[in-house]
Amino acid sequence: MGVPQMAGTKFEKARNGALLQMVEAATLGMPFEVWKTHMAANRTQTTVQAFRTIYEKGGPKAFWAGTSAKMVESASKGAVLMLSKELIKDQCLSSGISPTYAGFISGAGGGVCQVSVMGPCTFLVTSMVTGTKSMGEQIRTTWSSNGIRGFYPGGVAIAFRQASNWASRQGFTDAVREGMKKCVHSSQLAWQECHRDVSYASNDVRMLFKRVDVL
Repeated sequence: MGVPQMAGTKFEKARNGALLQMVEAATLGMPFEVWKTHMAANRTQTTVQAFRTIYEKGGPKAFWAGTSAKMVESASKGAVLMLSKELIKDQCLSSGISPTYAGFISGAGGGVCQVSVMGPCTFLVTSMVTGTKSMGEQIRTTWSSNGIRGFYPGGVAIAFRQASNWASRQGFTDAVREGMKKCVHSSQLAWQECHRDVSYASNDVRMLFKRVDVL
C-alpha cells in the first residue's frame, strides 16, 4: 500500500520547514545571531564595537560560531513547527473552529512545540559564542551538573515568545487569507449577478423589438 496523501503532505511540510530554517540560518541568520548574543553578553559595547570584537576574535568565521548546533536547531525546529502546527490546525478545523481562530491556536501550539528543540540548541549556541569550552565539553558539564533541565534555561520565557510570535503570524495570515477569499468570492458573485441582470435585460429588449415588429 502506498503512503496516504495526507501523510505525504505532512512530511513534505516538515521537510520544507526544516530546509527553509536551515537556509535562513546558514546565510544571514547565524551572523546576526552571533552579533546579537555577543551584545547581550557585553552590554557596555556599542553595536560597532561588538562587531569589531567578533571580527578580531576570528575573522569572518567568528560570525558562524556554533553553526553545527544552529543547523540542528534550525532543521528540527522548522520540522517540528510545520508538523505540529498543521496537525493542531486540522484538529481545530475539524472541530468547527473558524480558520482565523484555528490559525492563532495552531500557531501558538506550534511555537510551544518548537521549544523542545530550541531550548538545548539555543543554550549551546550561546555557550559557543560567549564561552571558551567546546560543544562536547559544554554538553558534558551541563549534563553532569543539572541534567536535562540544564539545557532549558529560560524555557518558559522562550515558550511564551514562540507562542506569541507564531500565533500572531499564523493567525493574522489566516485572517487576511479568509478576508481576501470573501472579497474575491463576493466580487465573483457580484459579477455573476450583473451578468445575469444584463442577460435578462437583453432578452427583454429583444422581446420588445419582436413585439414591435409584429405590430
